[in-house]
Amino acid sequence: MERNEPCWCGSGKKYKKCHMPIDEKIQLHADRGEIVPSRAILKTPAQIEMIRKSADLNTAVLDEVAKHIRIGMSTAEIDEIVYRFTMEHGGIPAPLNYQGFPKSVCTSLNNEICHGIPDENIMIQDGDIINVDVSTILNGYFSDASRMFKMGNVSERAERLVRVTEECVQRGLAAAKPWGHLGDIADAINTHAQANGYSVVEEIGGHGIGLEFHEDPFVSYVTPKGSEMLLVPGMMFTIEPMINEGSPDFFVDEDNDWTVYTIDDGLSAQIEYMVLVKEDGVEVLTK
Repeated sequence: MERNEPCWCGSGKKYKKCHMPIDEKIQLHADRGEIVPSRAILKTPAQIEMIRKSADLNTAVLDEVAKHIRIGMSTAEIDEIVYRFTMEHGGIPAPLNYQGFPKSVCTSLNNEICHGIPDENIMIQDGDIINVDVSTILNGYFSDASRMFKMGNVSERAERLVRVTEECVQRGLAAAKPWGHLGDIADAINTHAQANGYSVVEEIGGHGIGLEFHEDPFVSYVTPKGSEMLLVPGMMFTIEPMINEGSPDFFVDEDNDWTVYTIDDGLSAQIEYMVLVKEDGVEVLTK
């Protein structure tokens, strides 16, 4: 941002002259009727330093998965990689036993939107697309990210869905500005998805993270620009839209009560970044 531009905080002051305390900036927006974060949501510099270390490990776990994932392996083998690597580096897989989830990672294939449970009987096949969602606890601090993997000779429709999902995340990230709003991110993502003929899952979204696995705010990807919570430096949350080939509707597996499937058996893709709002922009902590 140029130094003679108005400050992002909305005070109307020039950037180089705006030294308004953060609490006053927040109150300025609250007085306008905007949704503002509580102080508890904003991470301190000391907390951010510790969360960065967790995020670094989370990225390393995903890198380890990327080295070994292959056609013919079971999703249970991915779970073993995540568990072993995380524990060997002093961390704990956050999903393991979280609200009864039985594994260390989520592995969601093709028409599975999210929360796929690794299984020794589920084999990765040529042409599959798979989301691997890794979450890590290190010294009590949480991090989270997921990647899509295209296995072998994927179809043009699968290739395009994954590409557009990545573009949606990048557009959401570009729309994230300090003193903007969560709705700015949602609008950028939803607009691009719809322009490409896709839908965005409405009832499942991103979340705050850092001191807990899931914190406020809930991050929707279908709300209007300028709506939802104010983005204040110190906020930390995930950008993780779930992009469906067809309908945004879904159902949950009745047997395991976890895995979420597309209602029409269409493909779904998800890519997750964990971000930190700063005074001068937004930083990606893990992806």
